[in-house]
Amino acid sequence: MTTTLPVATGACCAPLVRAPLGAEDATRLAGTLRAIADPARLRLLSLVAAHEGGEACVCDLVEPLGLSQPTVSHHLKVLVDAGLLTREKRGVWAYFTLVPGALDSIASVLVTTGS
Repeated sequence: MTTTLPVATGACCAPLVRAPLGAEDATRLAGTLRAIADPARLRLLSLVAAHEGGEACVCDLVEPLGLSQPTVSHHLKVLVDAGLLTREKRGVWAYFTLVPGALDSIASVLVTTGS
């Protein structure tokens, strides 16, 4: 089951310092933060975003992480389910791209300065 969290798409919460976070928003934000709270997943986000053209094949991500292909695929699925990456199947390979604004949306919720 694929779920897109409002936090990742920018339609969620006011910054934590301006308004208390509601229970539903807190649950969604916690799910997104859980998805990125793994070192391998953080590296995957970085590898995909920095890859030529802003997209990467799963086959390009196994060696830099030093993990098996099934483990990398599992981590990528978690990031897709959290709404942080998109997946496009091309033949036998899957290509991943960062959802535009997904990381900015998370950062905007956690910001402590500004408007």
